[in-house]
Amino acid sequence: QAGAEIPRNSSDTCYAFRQESYFQYLFGHEVPDCQGAVFPNGKAAIFIPRLPSSYAVWMGTLPTPEAVCKETGVEEVFYIDDAPAVFKQKSINVVHVMNGTNSDSDLAVLTATVKADGVQVKRDWLHDVMANQRVFKTKREVELLKWANKISSDAHIEVMRMAKPGMSQHHLESTFVHHCHFYGGMRHQSYSCICATGADGATLHYPHNDKAITDGQMALLDMGGELNCYATDITCCFPVNGTFTEAQRSIYNAVLDAQIEVFHAMKPGVSWVDMHKLALRTMAKHLIQIGIFVSGTTVEDIMEKQLMRLFQPHGLGHLIGLDVHDVGGYLKGLPTRPTEADCCKLRTARILEPNVFITVEPGLYFNNVLLQQALENPDEAANLNAAKVKEFWNFGGVRIEDNVVVTEDGILNLTCCPRSCEEIEATMSGTPFIKSPTAYKNVA
Repeated sequence: QAGAEIPRNSSDTCYAFRQESYFQYLFGHEVPDCQGAVFPNGKAAIFIPRLPSSYAVWMGTLPTPEAVCKETGVEEVFYIDDAPAVFKQKSINVVHVMNGTNSDSDLAVLTATVKADGVQVKRDWLHDVMANQRVFKTKREVELLKWANKISSDAHIEVMRMAKPGMSQHHLESTFVHHCHFYGGMRHQSYSCICATGADGATLHYPHNDKAITDGQMALLDMGGELNCYATDITCCFPVNGTFTEAQRSIYNAVLDAQIEVFHAMKPGVSWVDMHKLALRTMAKHLIQIGIFVSGTTVEDIMEKQLMRLFQPHGLGHLIGLDVHDVGGYLKGLPTRPTEADCCKLRTARILEPNVFITVEPGLYFNNVLLQQALENPDEAANLNAAKVKEFWNFGGVRIEDNVVVTEDGILNLTCCPRSCEEIEATMSGTPFIKSPTAYKNVA
C-alpha cells in the first residue's frame, strides 16, 4: 500500500508528499494512493488511482498506466478499480499483504485493502520477510547512500565553516537544508534537524533550533538529508568559536576514541550489543581520567552498576535505509532487546552481517535531569565526583555519528566529515577538507 497525502491538521493544505517506504522499496513510484503487487512469476504491477480529468487543472498531467510503466520500469500498470479483473485474469486466488508493527515507533504498517471476489487475503508472513530484506543493502543501494552521505557531509562542513557566535541556531539549520536541496536535490530531510548549542546539546532530540549562539559553547548538530527516500543520519560537534577548550577537547576525544574503537572491531559475526558495550567501556575510561568518577572507581565498577546510562542514555546506533531508524531491528528469531539499564535503548541487538547499513553514534551528555537524579541516589552518587560533574553542568553534550555498511572483512564508512579536533579547527579556519569513504579491514 502506497502512502497518502497528509493534511496539516484540519486545513486543506498538505505536507509535501513522501512515499511509504516499503512501497518505494519495491516499486519506486512516488505518487500517493497506489497499490503494488508482485506476482508468482516474479513480475510486478502497480495499481494507480483513476483520477477525474478536472484534477489536471490543479495538479498537472495525470498519471496513466503507460506513463507509469515507462517511468518505473515495472512490467505492468493498471488502474486500481481494474484490480479484481486483473486478479481474475491471472487466476490469483490468494493475496499476501503487509501486516505488522514497526519496532521503533510501535505503529502499524500500512495494510492494503483487497477488494476482489474469491480472493483470500493472508497477513501472516510478508511483513517480517520484507523488513528483514530491507536490512541488507544491494550494491545499487550502497552507491545511492554514498552519494547521499557525500551531500549531507558537505552540508555539515558548510555549516561548520559559517557558524559563529552571535548567530541563531536556525541559521545552522537553514544553511544545512539549503545545501542539501540546492546541491543534492534533497527536498526532504530524513528527520527534523537537531541544532543544539551549549546546554541544549544534552537534550537528545532537541526540537527548537531558535536560540542565540554564544561564544564558548559547543554545537551538536544532528542532521541528514534524504535522497530518493534513502536516509542519512550524521552528527557533528564543534566549538562555535572554532577553538576547543581543554574541557571540550577531553569530552570530544572520549567520544571519538569510542567510535574509532568500534570501527576497528566491527565485522561480520560481531554482536551489536558487544559493540555498544565496547563504546561504553572506552568512554568510561576517559571519564575516570577526566575526574567525573571518584578516585578508585574502575571501568568494571561503572559497567557493573550500569552507570554509563547516565552519560549515554541511548543506543550505539541503529539500522538506516529507507527510514532513518530503519526496520528489521527486532524480528522473530533474532536476538531480543537487552534488559540491562545501559543497553535497553538499543534499536537492534543483531549479529552483524555483510551489507547491513548502520549508524555508529557514541555520545556523552551532561543531562541535568539524569545527573540530578543520580546525585540524589546514594548508590549512584557514591561513584560520582559531584564537584567535577557540576563543572560540566551546562556543557551540553557530544555525539559523533557516522553511517557505515558492513563488508565481508570489516566496514566502509560512507560519512566524510572532519572528525579529529585538529581537522575541525582547520576546517573552521578555512582550510579545505576533502575525504572519501573509509574502509576498515578487520578480518585477517
